[in-house]
Amino acid sequence: MTGPSGLRLVHVDPLFVVVDKPGGLLAVPGRGADMQDCVASRIRAHFPGCIEQPAVHRLDMDTSGLMLLARTRQAHRVLSLQFQQRRVGKTYVALLDGDVRGSSGTIRLAFRLDPENRPRQVFDPVHGKPGVTRWRVLAREGGRTRVEFVPLTGRTHQLRLHAAHRSGLGCPIVGDRLYGSGTRSGEMLLHATELVFAHPETGDCLVFRSSPRF
Repeated sequence: MTGPSGLRLVHVDPLFVVVDKPGGLLAVPGRGADMQDCVASRIRAHFPGCIEQPAVHRLDMDTSGLMLLARTRQAHRVLSLQFQQRRVGKTYVALLDGDVRGSSGTIRLAFRLDPENRPRQVFDPVHGKPGVTRWRVLAREGGRTRVEFVPLTGRTHQLRLHAAHRSGLGCPIVGDRLYGSGTRSGEMLLHATELVFAHPETGDCLVFRSSPRF
């Protein structure tokens, strides 16, 4: 279903919306007049009565895939609590620039913001916050590796850093402008493919999926 300004609506509920965010589009407004076009603003414009800040979670600008937005304050509170309590299932698929060693495992790395190079994150086992990601190889494609990521924590740039750092997989995501060799917005090959959460009113388990376009 095509919705506001070409944004694909995966599911529309009176309490929330699931969208398929394209890479290169902000999830929420940034700083400055030229950074106001985003998923949240498009949803607000499309659904009269939607709350001012509907985003329940965020995807990096260059990450594509499933994103959840609430239409009411109560739904936002309930859904946000699920994310805070790690009761939401999230799965991503990425194409990595290199041949990953091994076939599956768990990455545990602590990292923090580099204040002199925002928004870049740096590995810091002393002062960083721990991030945990499960991963498995889906395919090997001519010097690149297709990997499934299941983040167990929700740190900023977690999957990007876990992929690129030598203590992680040692292979950056193709098109990553911060940790790899990407040069343009929207070319990073990281896609949020599955989102599992409980309906904010009924408690029913909901599962949404989106196939990557790479």
